[in-house]
Amino acid sequence: MASHGVARVSGPNASVRSEELRQKELKQIAAYKDLVDLVNTKETQYTVEVLGLTTKLLNENPEYYTIWNHRRRILLTLLPTGLVQDSPPPKPDPAALDIVNGDLQLTFALLRKFPKCYWIWNHRNWILEKGQSIFDSASALTLWLGELQLVGKMLHSDSRNFHAWSYRRFVVARLELIRTRTPTQQSLTESEFEYTTKMIKSNLSNFSAWHNRSQLIPRLLEERVADSAARRKVLNDELALICTAINTDPFDQSIWFYHQYLMSTLSPQCAPQKMIVRDLSNLDRQKYYAHEMEYIREILDDETECKWIYEALLCCASCYLEVDGGTEAFTTLDMREWLRELKRLDPLRKGRWEDLGRRLDI
Repeated sequence: MASHGVARVSGPNASVRSEELRQKELKQIAAYKDLVDLVNTKETQYTVEVLGLTTKLLNENPEYYTIWNHRRRILLTLLPTGLVQDSPPPKPDPAALDIVNGDLQLTFALLRKFPKCYWIWNHRNWILEKGQSIFDSASALTLWLGELQLVGKMLHSDSRNFHAWSYRRFVVARLELIRTRTPTQQSLTESEFEYTTKMIKSNLSNFSAWHNRSQLIPRLLEERVADSAARRKVLNDELALICTAINTDPFDQSIWFYHQYLMSTLSPQCAPQKMIVRDLSNLDRQKYYAHEMEYIREILDDETECKWIYEALLCCASCYLEVDGGTEAFTTLDMREWLRELKRLDPLRKGRWEDLGRRLDI
C-alpha cells in the first residue's frame, strides 16, 4: 500500500484537519529549535541541568551526534577522575554508578525505538568502557554478561541487525579481556559459534551470522588444538551445512557468500592462519571442487534462472584450474555457457563478467 499504514485524510473536513496537523507540526518544530538553541548556548556548561537538557534533546533526535559529544564532555566532568584514568578500579562511587546506569537506561530506551542508530550504539560502548573502571573484575564481568543478554534479545527481535552483531562482537571481546584475569573461565568462542548455528537455522538469510561464523572458525580450531582429522571434519561439516542451505534457498545471496568463503580456505594461496585444513594436497582440492560443482550442477537443473549458481560454478572451475590445469570435471564449453548465462541474468555487471571471461581465457 502506498500509504504504508498511515490513515488517509478525506471528506469535507479534510482541509481543516490537515491545517490543524500542520499547525501542530509547526509548534513541534519551533519547540525543537528552541531546545537546540538552549542546549547550544550552554555548550561550555557541564552541569546536571545541562545533562538533563541533552537527554530531552536526544530523546527527540538521537541522530544529533554533536549533542552526544556534548553529553560525553559533561559526563567526564561529573564522573570521578578515577573513572577516566588508566588506573586500578577504585571503590565504586554511588553517584557515579547512578550516572552510568542512567545513561545505560537512556540508550536502552532509545535503542528500542531506533535500533539501527550508530550514535546510540557508540555512546553505549563509551559509557560502558568508562563505567568499567569503577567496577572490580567480578562486577565488570556481571555487567558485560548482562550486555550479552541484552544484545541477544535485540537479535531475537531482528536477527539481521548488523549494528547488534557488531556490538555483540564488542561485548564478547570485553568479556574475553576480563576473563583473562580469571584463567578458570572458558573462552566464549565455542558458545558464540553455537550461537551462529542457532541464528542461521532460524533464518538462513543472515549475512552477519554467516560472517561471524567465518571469523570464529580459525579461533575455534586453534582453541581446540585440532589435528588434521578434526580440521577435515569441521570443513566437511561446514560444506554439508552450506549444501543444505543452498538446497533450501539457492537465490539467497548470503549463503553463496559463505560458500565462497569456504572455497577460499581451500586455495593454496590462502593464508595459513585462515585455512581450515592445512595439509591439503592438490588432489584433495580437486576432489572438493569437483564435489561442489557436482551438486551445484544438480541444483541448476531446477533453478536455471539463479545467477548465483553460475557464478559459483565459474568460481569453482577457476579454483580447479588453479590446482590442476585440466578440465576433467567440466569443459571449456561449460564455462562459456555459464558465463553467457551470467551476462544474461545480470546485465548491469556485464563489464565484470567480461573481465572474468578474459581472466579465465574463455
